[in-house]
Amino acid sequence: MFSAAELFDLKHTQHAAIFDGCKYAWEALAKIAPYLEARTRTGLRNRCQGTAYIGENVCVGEGTVLEDGVMIIGPAVIGRNCQIRHNAYIRQGAIIGDNCVVGNSTEIKNAILFNNAQAPHFNYVGDSILGHKAHLGAGVKISNFKVFPGNIIVEVEGKEFDTGLRKFGALLGDGAEIGCNAVLSPGSIVGRNSVIYPNVVWRGVLLDNMIVKNKAEQDVVPRKQA
Repeated sequence: MFSAAELFDLKHTQHAAIFDGCKYAWEALAKIAPYLEARTRTGLRNRCQGTAYIGENVCVGEGTVLEDGVMIIGPAVIGRNCQIRHNAYIRQGAIIGDNCVVGNSTEIKNAILFNNAQAPHFNYVGDSILGHKAHLGAGVKISNFKVFPGNIIVEVEGKEFDTGLRKFGALLGDGAEIGCNAVLSPGSIVGRNSVIYPNVVWRGVLLDNMIVKNKAEQDVVPRKQA
């Protein structure tokens, strides 16, 4: 389940060519910068609600709204009819599809969002790919850099795959849903239509159509009166 076709319906992005020649979907992350440098020219068809900072080599599609305080540092491509909300920070190497939501205080960096993907509230999305209709709950963080030296390793059934990447956050398949305040550790891969419950710290590979539940026990005791 590591190929782009296994995780994503490539009809739901205008940038499917970035996956050409990629055996593993994560290989596209290293191609974002040269892909954008070769293709991106400034073109702003959006409207602003307030004041937004837009750097060079940024292309924004028709119908997209940039709210007050948005900062976009190119190169970056943002599709049509997106909501880029108050104080969103879009850094170099963002490829954002049509009808996406990038929310308040959300940061996007070297990432691909397929059409209809949402990172709507206080999210960090670095060196990651969010599939069609993938959704992050409030406060979800995608960690893209491990503390110890070396490349990010993906492990499945005891077999290790060296991604060749020092920075690699997550691949979220089409329709994946990540609950509020969950943390995805570097190199996480979440299959199509799978769900990770709130507050889970996830590491590794989750197959399609699975649910990860947080079953931490809660202790309920009587309140002592003063």
